[in-house]
Amino acid sequence: MLTISQIPMSDPDHHAGKNRFECRSCPYQFVLEKRYFERKHMKRKEVEDVLGGAAAWENVDKTDVKCVNEKCDSMKAYFYQLQIRSADEPMTSFYKCVKCAKQWRE
Repeated sequence: MLTISQIPMSDPDHHAGKNRFECRSCPYQFVLEKRYFERKHMKRKEVEDVLGGAAAWENVDKTDVKCVNEKCDSMKAYFYQLQIRSADEPMTSFYKCVKCAKQWRE
């Protein structure tokens, strides 16, 4: 198994301070004279929106509630309720303003 390490400055060899590949189980070492690098781009895993995403707002009811956006004077909002905590806790209501599309929950 090769690892990368730095040759100690106290080493009497002229390679002191340089990087090297060295084996942990035998005395093999290879001094690195130039820079090596490898760039890996990780693919992002696609995740599903747990609360439904944009599709969650299709076919939902409207209610009379004041929008939380201070710049909006709307009194109507779409809403749906979802049980996101334990069963003995009340359901969480999600709202979306009809006029400005601001979203909030209570």
